[in-house]
Amino acid sequence: MRGGSGHTFSIIASDVEIVGNLSAKVDLHIDGKVQGDVTCGSLVQGEGSLISGKVTAQSARLSGKVEGSIEAGDLVIEASARIAGDVLYENLTIAPGGQVEGQFKHRASRGPNILKSTVDMGGHDPLILGADAKVA
Repeated sequence: MRGGSGHTFSIIASDVEIVGNLSAKVDLHIDGKVQGDVTCGSLVQGEGSLISGKVTAQSARLSGKVEGSIEAGDLVIEASARIAGDVLYENLTIAPGGQVEGQFKHRASRGPNILKSTVDMGGHDPLILGADAKVA
């Protein structure tokens, strides 16, 4: 599917369940269930979705449930997200209400991200952790 800007992405609908690893060169929007690792450029996870496996993405916006580790350059954990696993990130935003059970580890930036976008948190002040942040 192509967005308005000609950008290609794939959608895993809420009635779809994938058993096995999922790797995509395009961006993914997952509303369904994935039992396996997910690797892609950019990931958007819907509120009712479940990923049971490792998530690896350049950028990820998570709203559903993840049971596994996450490695992302730019990571946004929305208020409805429930994460059970360790998180490796370059830039991290956690909306009030987002839950993570695991350890956080900052990864040094691989260079400037010219594609970085602004995140609208709906009037809530997000918790933003930088390179010097410590999470207990």
